Amino acid sequence: MADLSSLKDLGTVSEAAAPAHVRKVDSLGRSYATGKRKNAVARVWVKPGSGKITVNGKEFAEYFARPVLQMILRQPIVAAARDGQFDIVATVAGGGLSGQAGAVRHGVSKALTYFEPGLRAVLKKGGFLTRDSRVVERKKYGKAKARRSFQFSKR
Repeated sequence: MADLSSLKDLGTVSEAAAPAHVRKVDSLGRSYATGKRKNAVARVWVKPGSGKITVNGKEFAEYFARPVLQMILRQPIVAAARDGQFDIVATVAGGGLSGQAGAVRHGVSKALTYFEPGLRAVLKKGGFLTRDSRVVERKKYGKAKARRSFQFSKR
């Protein structure tokens, strides 16, 4: 390569270098993904169906009684305009209800992209594929909580 004009001969970067998002489906026609939020971990299976959502063997409205948590869980399905088209089975453990709802939402989003890679752009734009990495800060010695000091008294 003597000068910059010889760079033209090398050609452009091929399309194969870009990551191709391939459909990942098991023998039963389901897509599987793991979702995480705080200390909660959710295992989620998505398959075509009537829109039934099951969490830990219960109907999702029964497991997540608060309407806000139900809305959080359904956000990726509504954003992808696939309401009532997929059956979702999730098992979730760890953390509290809010973290569990976020973990299931993350898992549903990932599983939908595995089942239908064309939905990735919509879900990514909505921020559903990003793992929220915020966790509770640990307690330090000499402190009442993570940062709170004990009450100071001059005398």
